[in-house]
Amino acid sequence: MTRSSFKLFDPVLVKPAVLDALRKLDPRVQWRNPVMFVVYVGSAFTTALAASKPEAFTAAVALWLWFTVLFANFAEAMAEGRSKAQAASLRGLKKQTWAKKLDGQFDRTTPRTEMTWLPLEAANLRKGDVVLIEAGDTVPADGEVIEIRPGTYRGQPVVWTQDKLIIRGAGERPVMLADGKSAEGKAIWVVRGGRVQIENVEFRGARVPSLNGAGIRFEKGHLVVRACAFFDNEMGLLTANHADMSLEVVDSEFGDAPHTQGDLHHLLYVGAIARFSLRGSRFANGYLGHLVKSRARENHVLYNMLVDGAGGKASYELEFPNGGVAYVIGNTVGQSARTDNPKMLSFGAEGARWPENALYMAHNTLINDFHAGSFVHVWSAKLAGDVEVWLLNNLLVGNGELSRPAQGRFDGNRAVGRGELIEQGGVPSRLTSGSPLRGAVRPPGEANEVALLPSAEFTFPVGTRSLRVGSRLAPGAFQ
Repeated sequence: MTRSSFKLFDPVLVKPAVLDALRKLDPRVQWRNPVMFVVYVGSAFTTALAASKPEAFTAAVALWLWFTVLFANFAEAMAEGRSKAQAASLRGLKKQTWAKKLDGQFDRTTPRTEMTWLPLEAANLRKGDVVLIEAGDTVPADGEVIEIRPGTYRGQPVVWTQDKLIIRGAGERPVMLADGKSAEGKAIWVVRGGRVQIENVEFRGARVPSLNGAGIRFEKGHLVVRACAFFDNEMGLLTANHADMSLEVVDSEFGDAPHTQGDLHHLLYVGAIARFSLRGSRFANGYLGHLVKSRARENHVLYNMLVDGAGGKASYELEFPNGGVAYVIGNTVGQSARTDNPKMLSFGAEGARWPENALYMAHNTLINDFHAGSFVHVWSAKLAGDVEVWLLNNLLVGNGELSRPAQGRFDGNRAVGRGELIEQGGVPSRLTSGSPLRGAVRPPGEANEVALLPSAEFTFPVGTRSLRVGSRLAPGAFQ
C-alpha cells in the first residue's frame, strides 16, 4: 500500500497556497477566525494611521501585522492543500484496491465460509456494505476508522501497522477468540503502528509456543486501549521494550489467567517504555503471575480496582521491578488468601533501569486477605542512589506492613478492620459516613507538579466518576 508524499514546501502545494493566502484577505473569510480577525482589524487601523501621519515606527508595525496575517493565511492554505492532496491520494489507492463484498444479508449465525463473497472495486463500496478481510489482504490506510460488528471471531489474528488508526467494536462487544492461532506467533493482535486506538473489543484464549501469547502485543508508537476486555490469555496485554513508546489503558477489564504450573502469566505486562497510564480498569483472578507489571520510565496508575478475588492466586498485585517514577493514586488493591507472594506492591526488585526512582502513593485502599505480608515493599538496596517514597493517606485493611525507606513522607496512613468499610461489588471499599476517619487526614499536596489528591474514584464494574473533595478528607480510595 503506497500513497503520494509531499515535501514541506512542495511547489505543487506552495503556488496555490500563495494565491489562497491573498484570497483569504477577504473580510468575510477573516471573520471565521476571531483571533486573526482582531489582528486583521489592527493591521487596517495601523495602516490608516501610518498613512495619515507617516512615521517609520508606525509603518513598521503595520508591515509586521500584515505579514502576520498573510503568514497565517498561507499556513492555513498549506494545511488545506496538503489535506486535499492526501485525500486525493487515498481515493486513488481505493480505486486500485479490490474488496470481497458479502452477497446478500449479513447473518451472524451463519459461518462466513457458507456466505457468498463477490469481488468488487473498493471505490464502489458504500456505507453498510459487509466485506471480508483475510490474511494478506490490503487493509485500511492510515487515519481510517474500522468498526467490528458484534459476534465471536475465531482464529483471525491480525497485524496492524497503520498510523492514526481507530479500531472499535460496534454495539455489543465483539470477541476475538484465538482458537489456537496467533499473529507472528505472538498474539491475537499485533500492533506496531504510530498512533492507534482500540475500543470495545474482547480478547480471549491467546496461546503461543513461547507461553506469552497476548490478547494484544504492542510493539511501536502510542496505543490507547479503551473499554476492552482480556480474559484467559497467557498475557492479557504485552508490550515491547522501546523508550519512545507510550501506552494508555482506560476503563478495561483483565482477568482469568491460565492455571498453568511453572509459567508466569501477567494480566498486563508493560515493558521498558517511556510512559504508562492505567485508569478506571479492573483486574481479578490472576495465577502465579502479577495483575499488573510495569518497567516503564513513568507510570500513572489511577482509580483502578486491582483485587485478585477469592478465586485468584496472583503473585504481586502491582509491580515496578525496575523502579522509575510511579504515581499510584486512588486505587483499591487487594490480594487473596491464596496468594503466591505475600507482598502486594513491589518497587525495584530487579534493580534500577532509569535515572530517577520515586514512588508516590496517595489515597489507596490496600486489602490483604493473606495471614501476613507487606502492603508495600520498596527494595531500596537494589536501586542505585536514593529513592524517594511517599506513602500518604492510604487505608490499610488486614495484616501487613509498609516499607519505609529513609527518604520520604509517611503521613495519614490508617489501619481499619473490614467491618469498618462498606462493600461495593463484593469488595470492602468505602468508609461509613459516620467513620471517625473522615476528616482525619490532610491533603497530600503535589509531587513533580502532579496532584496527589484524587480528582475521581472507581465505579463498578469499570470506569470512574469525577470527585469533588470536601473539607472532611478521608484516607483511602473513596471519599
